[in-house]
Amino acid sequence: MTRPQHFGWFLARGFGPHGWGHPYLDWNWDWTRPELYQQSVRELERAGFEFVLIEDAPSLGSPDTIDLRIRHAFGGPKLDPLLLAPYLFQATQRLGVIPTVNPAAYLPYTAARQFATLQHLSGDRLGLNVVTDTGSARHFGDAAPLGHDAAYDRAEEWLAGLRELWNSWGEGALVRDAATGVYADGARLDAVRHRGEYFAFDGPLNAVPFTRGEPVIASPGGSGRGLAFAGANSDIQLALAPLTEQSVRAYRAKIHAAAVERGRAPSDVTVMFAISPVIVSSPEEADRLVAASARPDDDALRLIAQRQSSDLETDLTALELDAPLPAGLFADHVSQGSLRRLIGDRDAATAPLRAHLTALARLGRISDRSGFVGTAEEFADLIEELGDWGNEGVLLWGDLHPVTIHRTLDELVPVLRRRGILRDELSDGGLRANLHSF
Repeated sequence: MTRPQHFGWFLARGFGPHGWGHPYLDWNWDWTRPELYQQSVRELERAGFEFVLIEDAPSLGSPDTIDLRIRHAFGGPKLDPLLLAPYLFQATQRLGVIPTVNPAAYLPYTAARQFATLQHLSGDRLGLNVVTDTGSARHFGDAAPLGHDAAYDRAEEWLAGLRELWNSWGEGALVRDAATGVYADGARLDAVRHRGEYFAFDGPLNAVPFTRGEPVIASPGGSGRGLAFAGANSDIQLALAPLTEQSVRAYRAKIHAAAVERGRAPSDVTVMFAISPVIVSSPEEADRLVAASARPDDDALRLIAQRQSSDLETDLTALELDAPLPAGLFADHVSQGSLRRLIGDRDAATAPLRAHLTALARLGRISDRSGFVGTAEEFADLIEELGDWGNEGVLLWGDLHPVTIHRTLDELVPVLRRRGILRDELSDGGLRANLHSF
């Protein structure tokens, strides 16, 4: 049975050089100016998308690998997405904006005050994508990065601290009685004295209470500790998993179990699977693209190696295509998820680099569920199938560029709406209201 689902747009490149390496660079948008992003989010709001989520990494990586990340602009430069958010709010009326934030970069009191300010100014449309990247430790005064689980422990304490501060204005503290001249009652404020493992601060917060709830919290992560964090704290969980019924149901079950374990309801967390579709006008065009991708030439493989080198902070371009990956090639801090995407189910000790890169180059058809190339009708079939498995939402993945937006959505939006999958308009109650509207 057809059911509506939530849709968001994942700006996977972050606030960086959009258009670089693509023909649409010649549209002459300046990626450092807000107009490019404002034009794009207007289109997303008109399409009925509920939010845009902006990836970020505050660091260019380790000193030894910086060139790998900036040479082709895959990993940097990037500007701060939190400071882009006000421009996107100004250009829209109901769309949510979820910049990525790292607890290592924000002291809790400052963060709580800044985020409260944006929540008020935006009409309750702010979200926060909380990540635990530890590779940027040296930029924020840490002698060494925290371990994987410890970084989540710090993030959990940080977020709990923000909530302590946001709730430091007790019920009735905001009086605003013009007749008596009393604006607020100081006796109803909580002083807040936080002394934790990672942070120490006092309150109360120099801000006013939220009218329709705190900012929406999003998080990625598929590890046991990451799923536990999401179950305890997140309103949106960003999911990367094979889109098979077994995988989708198993992933959702893990998130729901983690939520219940922390005293929350499964419905408190909206699970959204990230997909990067290639929408084409006909099945024949889809077949042609898929067939061509099965035989990538060496130039195509080297381009993929450049991108992977940035993500993995390891120079794959210097390796022999027909030799296995050397033992000990990747540093301990390299994302395990990125390594799994590179190696897949192949034997890392024997499979040549060419096999890994060729697998990344290979596209698949939506129609047979081998990939994400297909027509708008075929993609809508996939979304309906996900809904049959209990899925609540989809996060489409791509640049925040008008060309990318229209290429993906021009034919897709009418099909999704005719089927009752995509909403016609957004609520004016803020991001949280849209998430809970069905």
